[in-house]
Amino acid sequence: MMPRLSPHMNVMMGAVQKAAKRLLRDFNEVEQLQVSVKGPSDFVSQADIRAEQVLREELERARPGYAFLMEESGASGSDKWAWRWVVDPLDGTTNFLHGLPHWAISVALEKRLPDGGSEIAAGIVYAPVVNEMFWAEKGVGAYMNDKRLRVSARRELKDALFATGVPFAATSLPNRLAFARTLSVLMPQIAGVRRFGAAALDLAWVAAGRYDGYWELGVQPWDVAAGMLLVREAGGYATDPQGVESIEGNVVAANPHLHPVLRAIVAEGMAASRQ
Repeated sequence: MMPRLSPHMNVMMGAVQKAAKRLLRDFNEVEQLQVSVKGPSDFVSQADIRAEQVLREELERARPGYAFLMEESGASGSDKWAWRWVVDPLDGTTNFLHGLPHWAISVALEKRLPDGGSEIAAGIVYAPVVNEMFWAEKGVGAYMNDKRLRVSARRELKDALFATGVPFAATSLPNRLAFARTLSVLMPQIAGVRRFGAAALDLAWVAAGRYDGYWELGVQPWDVAAGMLLVREAGGYATDPQGVESIEGNVVAANPHLHPVLRAIVAEGMAASRQ
């Protein structure tokens, strides 16, 4: 049975559903979108900007004192925030602009802790094209729509299907070398590797047991904050390659059996790239 939604989760779901309506309209007219180049292989569309505006308006209206960390507009609000929204209005922008229906909206809620640190208290990854709403709250569990999620139970690398983010033009040389080393070690041992181009959905699919694990180097907080909570609340592990629960830099996520193995291989690849 799906648990009763908290006030925070009701706010988040309402915001992403409103933003999704506009994104779906734009996706159906993708050839007419005005697109500007933000950097090598990193595009931003008017659809992306409009979706971020909708999300900000809806979240700010419901919780006016909360800070923001957003992909397009960056950080805003008080430096002494107690709560902060971490938002990617369109994860998988390149897919979106090429008419590929694999993209999502990602929203996480970050809570400041008494010791000065923080934790992700709630997260949503919504794929509007297929109407899959992946959501989780800390201590409550992870769900896709009204179905409880659990990570896969596979134990052997030979049976494992992993997802990753393949380096592109803007990727640093050390990360390109680390990826190549990691992939060369993994590929002979596993069932396959997939690169679908949306980090938030990669993590949501690990939580749903569709993938057995995922790794990527050079991610941003808005790419992975919600998805990492999904994995943890579905019974998996989501850390950096050193085992730290961080939403910045690098991420390794998998079920409990495969996470230590995948993490060690990624860490070794990173170390080898620096030699």
